[in-house]
Amino acid sequence: MNSEKLALLLTREMPYGKYKGRVIADLPGHYLGWFAREGFPSGELGGLIALMYELDHNDLRSLLDPLRLPRPR
Repeated sequence: MNSEKLALLLTREMPYGKYKGRVIADLPGHYLGWFAREGFPSGELGGLIALMYELDHNDLRSLLDPLRLPRPR
């Protein structure tokens, strides 16, 4: 796992489905679990979803917090 891939979780958006347009880091755990059971997509997208699943499954989502940009007020 490297910081570049972690940063991609915060910028890449889901290109299809119920959560289309949501960044991969913000996908809900039940959706990530569904991919884990049914199969991850091929290519970079699948790799990022699999990485996010591992972070979620192991309660490590907080690793992404320092990489998040501050939200404008």
